Amino acid sequence: MFFKSILFTGCFFTCSTTHAQNWDINLLRSINPQEPNSFVWKGFKASAYPLSVAVPVGLWVDGRIEHNKKTEYNAYEIAGSVIIAAGAAEVMKLAFDRARPYQKYTDVYPYEFEDGKSFPSGHASLAFATATSVSLIYKKWYVVVPAYAWAFGVGYSRLYLGAHYPTDVIGAAATGAGSALLSHWVSKKIFK
Repeated sequence: MFFKSILFTGCFFTCSTTHAQNWDINLLRSINPQEPNSFVWKGFKASAYPLSVAVPVGLWVDGRIEHNKKTEYNAYEIAGSVIIAAGAAEVMKLAFDRARPYQKYTDVYPYEFEDGKSFPSGHASLAFATATSVSLIYKKWYVVVPAYAWAFGVGYSRLYLGAHYPTDVIGAAATGAGSALLSHWVSKKIFK
């Protein structure tokens, strides 16, 4: 079921980009400046991988120190969502083989030239997997709001820095959130 929804999402965004490429590239052009050098957006981009690893590791260490099995299990659930999201994003990049926008359009200005394919954004996939997973476990507004603000910031940074199309980020958000939901479901079955 999960892989069918991922495949459907990828097909939907690939088809929508071929028919609505103008919308996709025009929105990217309106966000991406000629010299993308904002410290804030570079910071969001740079935080995606470290925070996606630090959150579950930090919870696991805290659970071990405090001898709290529930916190340890929460760490496993978040780590599971990040691992699933990373794997799904890489498989989708290979399957859809979409070039980065600056490789196709000369008026898209990347902050840096990155290897790899465009759909979906790996940074945004991990950020949304982490934010959704944390939000499913800790349902307080003061956890959910900052988690999603960070994830949206990571997604926006990928547009601002010229690395992805908007549909790459939307697909990544769906992939990350779906990965978190799958990990949450599996964790409930394993850690009753």
